[in-house]
Amino acid sequence: MTAWWAGTVAVLAGALVSAAAELAARWWIRRHTRYHVWPPGTRLELRSDGTVCPQLDRLVRFDVNADGERGREVRQDEAGLFRVLTAGGSSVECFVLNEHASWPGAVERILNAPEHLRALGARRVHVGNIGRSGVSSRHLDLILERVLPQYGRLAVIVIMVGGSDVFQWFEEGAPATLSSAPLAADEVFAVHPEMAFGWKPRQWAAIELARRLRRRWLRPLEVRERAGTWLVAARKMRAEARDVRTSLPDPRALLDSFELHLRRLLQRAQAHADRVLVLRQPWFEKEYTAEEAACLWHGGMGKAWKQTITTYFSLDVVNQVVHLLDARAARVAEALGIEHRDLRSVLAPSLEYYYDYMHYTPAGAAVVAREVAAALLRPPATGAAETLSPCEAAQVR
Repeated sequence: MTAWWAGTVAVLAGALVSAAAELAARWWIRRHTRYHVWPPGTRLELRSDGTVCPQLDRLVRFDVNADGERGREVRQDEAGLFRVLTAGGSSVECFVLNEHASWPGAVERILNAPEHLRALGARRVHVGNIGRSGVSSRHLDLILERVLPQYGRLAVIVIMVGGSDVFQWFEEGAPATLSSAPLAADEVFAVHPEMAFGWKPRQWAAIELARRLRRRWLRPLEVRERAGTWLVAARKMRAEARDVRTSLPDPRALLDSFELHLRRLLQRAQAHADRVLVLRQPWFEKEYTAEEAACLWHGGMGKAWKQTITTYFSLDVVNQVVHLLDARAARVAEALGIEHRDLRSVLAPSLEYYYDYMHYTPAGAAVVAREVAAALLRPPATGAAETLSPCEAAQVR
């Protein structure tokens, strides 16, 4: 009997210790976790066979620093630091481009040239990238609300957003009304203090903490083979679609929602940075050749990367909506006195610069980077939509 009681007490004691440790882990996460769109310490390697998008590198690295940014490590108190934050959707993220080939990475390289550091009065420029695929203006509004208070004063915040607003609207069937319900943190952040936990082992906070420690200390490399192969099916679905809608749905709900959230997120940016720059998102619009049209996959009712889609909106309809959104972006920036850039004037619509409707090849990203770097090397032009002169473009190559 004594042995039985001793065993029972030991089991109960172990259970109590485990429960106490789990409760402590939950407290720590809620008290000390910051908001990040990417888990700090993430290291990805994307491998493709080069046939899906021949303009892109076959091997791509994607590394996330301790601040949850794609980019190099940085200290907030670093003397002479000129810190830039870029934010938005997949056209900022540049997921399938190497860091040096992404436009935020290229901006950092350009601005760290000795003559540009002197012009900025800085010892070093750091460009952190918190762009992520699927981030719309509504998502970015919440991201900046939660993320910006975690930073000190930033030198510049660069915003490019809008593509996901359009394509999520089409994915949902172009509804006449949009939800105004608050977003949950899980919909936006990979890491955040509002995580829900349970008592099954896979739901333990202790397991989540172990995962984070492994990423921070061991920096494991996650390899993704055959990256981007879903694009083959996505392009094929658009090319073979028999139900193609050619009339423009009423876009007022989309445009009004975009304007509301863009205005709010830009005001948040103004409160946390010395300078804010809006990049009006460029897109691939022209009289498409058969080769060019075969590379496009956006505009379907449904999510092409995980669903079979049979209904699409014509490219003419897609272009009309994007034009309307672009005009709203310009109007909001000008109303707030924020400088904005029309990148379509410098980014020719061709497969040299785009590999689909809104994503850049390394050559396209280089054009964007030169435009952004030159803009940051000039005094702010309040509310102006400017492009580089040939002389300015040559200076930042």
